[in-house]
Amino acid sequence: MRIIICLSFFFTLFITGQCQGQDIFIKSKDSHIHYMGRVDKQDNTAQLSWPGTNLTINFKGTGVKALLRDERGDNFYTVIVDGQVTGTIHLEKEKKSYHLASGLSAGEHHLQLFKRTEWDKGKTWFYGFQLAQGSVLLPAPIEKKHKIEFFGNSITCGYAVEDSSGKDRGTAPYENNYISYAAITARHFDAEYYCIAKSGIGVMVSWFPLIMPEMYNRLDATDEHSRWNFKNYTPDVVVINLFQNDSWIVKIPDNEQFKARFGTAAPKPAFIIKAYQNMVVKIRSAYPKAEIICALGSMDATALGAPWMGYIEQAVKNIGDDKIHTLCFPYKNRPGHPNVKEQQDMADLLIPYIEKLTGWN
Repeated sequence: MRIIICLSFFFTLFITGQCQGQDIFIKSKDSHIHYMGRVDKQDNTAQLSWPGTNLTINFKGTGVKALLRDERGDNFYTVIVDGQVTGTIHLEKEKKSYHLASGLSAGEHHLQLFKRTEWDKGKTWFYGFQLAQGSVLLPAPIEKKHKIEFFGNSITCGYAVEDSSGKDRGTAPYENNYISYAAITARHFDAEYYCIAKSGIGVMVSWFPLIMPEMYNRLDATDEHSRWNFKNYTPDVVVINLFQNDSWIVKIPDNEQFKARFGTAAPKPAFIIKAYQNMVVKIRSAYPKAEIICALGSMDATALGAPWMGYIEQAVKNIGDDKIHTLCFPYKNRPGHPNVKEQQDMADLLIPYIEKLTGWN
């Protein structure tokens, strides 16, 4: 009996990080880790593809590392310690350990690792956290009271948001979902945040052979056979911001995706409205009780005279659901994607809208 008690005591010390003389490795499947976003949790890894996917831990200690592997070495992650952004890491293809925080003061800390790039940059495999010697692993962050999910395109991804050159570059160093209007809004409400978005995607047609109604239900964003279980996450609020890409491609009959989706003739308004309506009905079917906000903007699909917001309004009217709403982000009157200020402007419009719908503050 005494031997069993002693063994149990030392096992507990190791798990809680009080075993001196070595770092403590926390495997990806450990229940002390809280995941946000559609994460494909496998036996020994957690696979991250969607923008905004993130993971958090609470601990007592002075430092932490993460063991990661990236598909192509193109993904960037934001590191947040105790609610403050402390750095960015650029992953490499080989499996390696990355310093996330070091030299922290004694006491309790909260660390979040946030995927700022979208899934055309490839997937990431997360194997676990490594806590500094003498650390204590604390219970996982409690799931947040409010839950939001976004379906969107490059605007929601945060494409080119940090390109101050005016070149509107969407390459990985300039994309940052953490400072997109979507993530800003979720943080304002201290809400769980899921982001289903891809640059170039549309409702009827995209700049590539995939549209949102064909990928909205994926777990692994890159795998057409991968399916998300909608019972795993039930948002209180869903925000859809799509049609920007459709608004361009329907005017380019020589585009290969135009030909594949429409043949030789651009779609008529009735077709456009029905396509949007069908997509919203699919999302409503997944989330019967959510407040759904059908938004558009702030690029030129909401410019003066553009018909696209009108199509959305008519689709919502046709559905006749008093928990489905519309919101227009006014055209920012500048070429290219929203910059840091313009993303904040969008959040500043969306936040009070959600407050009015839900009573959140």
